[in-house]
Amino acid sequence: MASRERQVVWSKSAQLALDEVISYIAADSRANALRVLERALDTARTLSTLADRGRVVPEASDPAIRELFVFQYRLMYRVEANRVHVIAFVHGARDFAAIRPIQDDD
Repeated sequence: MASRERQVVWSKSAQLALDEVISYIAADSRANALRVLERALDTARTLSTLADRGRVVPEASDPAIRELFVFQYRLMYRVEANRVHVIAFVHGARDFAAIRPIQDDD
């Protein structure tokens, strides 16, 4: 059976959040920042064929919104018919529900 391939798209807010995390880490260690960036981008890329493997985000109450961990960060995404939309990149210790409602922002 051929695997289903979806386009992976990052929302503006998820891109911004990733940039902020990388900048914060880079202030202490450029090597660690690069490691987190590479892992986040690689993880997102794998969603093109393996999107359903992440757990459902508890705060979302929507089975289409899932997440994978990138070190201690939560990469959250919405699985759609032909694409995967990365909607958030937040530290796992933060209360995501208190930060903002889960939504897409192209």
